[in-house]
Amino acid sequence: MTINYRLGIDVGGTNTDGVLLDNSLNCVAKVKVSTTLDISTGIDNAVAALLTGAGITGAQIKHAMLGTTQCTNAIVEKRGLDRVGMIRLALPSGSAIPPLSGWSQSWKDLLGEHFYEAHGGYEYDGQKIAEINEAEIRDICAKMRGHVDAIAVCGVFSPVNGEQELAVANWVSEEMPDMDISLSHKVGSLGILERENATILNAALQGTAKRFVNGFCQALDKHGIQVTPYFGQNDGTLMSKEFALKYPILTVACGPTNSIRGASHLTKLTDAIVVDVGGTTSDIGVLMHGYPRESSLSVSLGEVRTNFRMPDILAIAIGGGTRVNFEEGEPVLGPESVGHQITEKALSFGGEVLTLTDVALALDVMTWSGAQQQGSIDLDPQKARKIYVKMLVTVEDAIDKMKTSAEKVPVILVGGGSALLPDHFEGASRVVRPEHFEVANAIGVALGEISGQLDRIVSIEPTKRATEIARLEEEAKAIAIEAGSCPQSVSIIERSEIPLSYLKGNMVHIKIKAAGKML
Repeated sequence: MTINYRLGIDVGGTNTDGVLLDNSLNCVAKVKVSTTLDISTGIDNAVAALLTGAGITGAQIKHAMLGTTQCTNAIVEKRGLDRVGMIRLALPSGSAIPPLSGWSQSWKDLLGEHFYEAHGGYEYDGQKIAEINEAEIRDICAKMRGHVDAIAVCGVFSPVNGEQELAVANWVSEEMPDMDISLSHKVGSLGILERENATILNAALQGTAKRFVNGFCQALDKHGIQVTPYFGQNDGTLMSKEFALKYPILTVACGPTNSIRGASHLTKLTDAIVVDVGGTTSDIGVLMHGYPRESSLSVSLGEVRTNFRMPDILAIAIGGGTRVNFEEGEPVLGPESVGHQITEKALSFGGEVLTLTDVALALDVMTWSGAQQQGSIDLDPQKARKIYVKMLVTVEDAIDKMKTSAEKVPVILVGGGSALLPDHFEGASRVVRPEHFEVANAIGVALGEISGQLDRIVSIEPTKRATEIARLEEEAKAIAIEAGSCPQSVSIIERSEIPLSYLKGNMVHIKIKAAGKML
């Protein structure tokens, strides 16, 4: 039988992880290399090592997927972002709070000054606040021309009706051909300021998206891998190259979700708590029906409040490189970390910084298989135990916060730093540390199906409910197909309906997610 391999690459801020999966989705090769500034070189090094390790050629790769934290890092570090112009469709009633309210001055300096308000928008029941004005929009375009790299369009209550945003996008495209345009009703949900913020960030990430997409494609071409590339979303599924370039913000927080999906595959569990331990933090998420649980709260990214789809993740300052200090005799864990410099700065390797890795090594709860230890750990056993217990309590408290009941649940440990943790937690029915746990993120992105999500406020008459739901499900399937899914394989995997009793006309906030296999 011919083996057609899946290539999964996860680009982190420090390391680029890679795996090869066979026809049965078993991991046959894995690698960790350093992430490079140009992205492409690090991916190239990972792919080369995987092909050599497995003894295969690029022609034997059938699917290639990339997960990356590049967009997350760009937002947090305010680095490599595009200049953004924005048009808010809200006049005459929606000008009390101007665009970028609540953003720091450093953000405003970075994005530019071309943020405009124009006539348009809808009431909560779908009635127009005002007609959009073509001449007004074209005049705004003239002011922005040559001064912005991407444009965001946000209308009041556009999730109820996106027609005005679509019309404005057409006029903008005529005035500025090839301009990247982000529409808020395709990015965020209810709440104009949060949705507007998410749309601005999506527009600002267009250049970042082009860099990681091109970097991946260049690395694949170099090794003769002639396949359609796919990219990880933050709900544990994949999207096409074209979709990733349109909506790069959907890659934000895809690292933890890839780890959650990988943990599910490696353990065959579909419902559990997943603890992904890195060098600086531990990301704790919930696995539900084989996918990450979605957050129901607004999320802040780089100090900016948004409301687009995000996984429900709790990050705590527990990692392999976490610094340990003492205040009045009590241990203080982090939040600082030596990160990838652990073999230079940690006590175990001749450095001067006490880390959680040093503590675990001193107590013989973990072994080190990497660089040769050089230093001796002169740490009182009682003090080391005190530090370790505090770490355990911190992790156990975080696990409890993510549970929805007092019942004990399975806990899956993944990530290279999870070697710190024991095989038992209070509140856990069992603790599972699967084989290949250190590359669960790359395995997770290699597994994914292609998905699309419809998020909308609609009026559903009780007598026509079945017909309307069926129509909306077909729309969700169409979004999944646009993202790169095989039309014959698409099915509905999740649906939620929230009646909005404060609105007239049987209004419902509905979310429908569809997913299918890759083309």
